[in-house]
Amino acid sequence: MQETPTHPLPKVALSHGDLNGIGYEIMLKTFADARMFEMLTPVLYGQSKAFSYYKKNFGMDAPNYALTRDVRQVGVNKFNIINIVENELKIEPGAATEVSTQMSVISMKKAFDDVFNGLADALVMAPDSAKVAQYNQEFLLSHYKDAAPLRVMVNDVMRIALATDDMPLEAALAQIDERMLVTRMATLSAALKTDFGINAPKIAVMGINPHGVSGADDKVLKAVEEAQRKDILAFGPFSASQLFVNGQWKKYDAVLAMYYDQGVFPLKMMTVGGSAYYWAGLPVVCAAPMHGPAFDVANTNKAVPDSYRRAVYLAVDIANKKGGR
Repeated sequence: MQETPTHPLPKVALSHGDLNGIGYEIMLKTFADARMFEMLTPVLYGQSKAFSYYKKNFGMDAPNYALTRDVRQVGVNKFNIINIVENELKIEPGAATEVSTQMSVISMKKAFDDVFNGLADALVMAPDSAKVAQYNQEFLLSHYKDAAPLRVMVNDVMRIALATDDMPLEAALAQIDERMLVTRMATLSAALKTDFGINAPKIAVMGINPHGVSGADDKVLKAVEEAQRKDILAFGPFSASQLFVNGQWKKYDAVLAMYYDQGVFPLKMMTVGGSAYYWAGLPVVCAAPMHGPAFDVANTNKAVPDSYRRAVYLAVDIANKKGGR
């Protein structure tokens, strides 16, 4: 049974991603800004020695941290750390190792456990290698088998949801049918209302055929029509050129893309200041930046924290709406 958080600010559980990537760097750079502590109380499930290691390497004075053993005892206006292991870890920036992979999974599971049990208000995941990110995603979603989770990607100007997730195109197309699409539109419409406060959200639905409505798009069109009968303001299907070339997407509150590349490309092309995603349709808030661990620049002080900061903002905003703050 979940407990109801009573903290004055949302408590956001942070997993540290791959220990050898840019996770600690983008966290340090994000929370070096003292204003962050006016909107949330961060709780890192990681290791204070790793935090200190990267902080020293980058010559950073802030943020200072406080150790705690229990998320219920965290301090406000502090960067809180719960050590997930006591032994010293071997940090080898630049590549995933057995240790860094293992620590990423432990960090995510412990952070998620406190969110799942209602002890923290949201989870923000730092970047992982593709294999570990997939494992962590499956672990998270396995707790909500009766839900209809939907990845929604957000930047400073747009929201794009994915009807199918990151997979080969052939597998994605095999999943798409009328019933599934109607469910995706319903989840997205509900999320736009509850998570973003939009009263009558309008959704632009992309088609499968890049050259207009025909063939495979018949089922997309039927799904749009069925969604409209359910009072969902869905429109389309649109080709990418119809929707994005002349800025038609601006007429809508969100876009539903059929597959990963179809949604990610326009989002990243129109991003200034980072992009992030979260899982709509779940009773918990879980967000992450739209990039990987960037091993090629790990420990060089070159990582840009914009997408991670966007993920934190996104998690806080949604947690506040869900918590009635």
